[in-house]
Amino acid sequence: MKRLNMRIAGAAKLVVAVAAFLLTFYVISQVFEIKMDANLGNLFARSALDPATRSTKPPRYKCGISKSCPEKHFAFKMASGAANVVGPKICVEDNVLMSGVKNNVGRGINIALVNGKTGEALNTKYFDMWGGDVAPFIEFLKTIQDGTIVLMGTYDDGATKLNDEARKLIAELGSSSITSLGFRDNWVFCGGKGIKTKSPFEQHIKNNKDTNKYEGWPEVVEMEGCIPQKQD
Repeated sequence: MKRLNMRIAGAAKLVVAVAAFLLTFYVISQVFEIKMDANLGNLFARSALDPATRSTKPPRYKCGISKSCPEKHFAFKMASGAANVVGPKICVEDNVLMSGVKNNVGRGINIALVNGKTGEALNTKYFDMWGGDVAPFIEFLKTIQDGTIVLMGTYDDGATKLNDEARKLIAELGSSSITSLGFRDNWVFCGGKGIKTKSPFEQHIKNNKDTNKYEGWPEVVEMEGCIPQKQD
């Protein structure tokens, strides 16, 4: 009788142990499934949000301008030099034509020529209007062909050596401010050879000791826009 009771007790303990194991396994599996469901839910939620997140990133336009240009227009952005420290920068159709990094800018007037039909860069030069000679600049201006886009930016001083002939040639490219450009003024301009009207693309800040941002120089001038492609 005693042995029978011991067997019953042992069987009962085994049943309890098996039940406890099964219960533990069930609880663990349920928790694991919940975590899996949560992780999968988060994963799918992130996947669903990714396109929206990407769509909120502001688009980048050519040359970093603030909006896209319409068809048959060339995007451009340019800046004058900063005092006599940082050179000007000229970008057209996402192609940086002139900059301090490219090491092709200098004191005076920096000029880039672009094909008005294709947007292709034709030439870049700078002319020292402080210690240089205006004659080579005048000869260069005379060689510009009709239909050429002309972009200019000052660095340090772009006016001291300018004479009436040089100013007249630049005015014929569409500039309104060239007649009043003075010592250490900051100026950027985009015009064209053969243009019939004054260009809308021009910025000019006078050198004024009361308002200059830098000692002896005004603040940098920047400009961006869309240049109409030349049509036959």
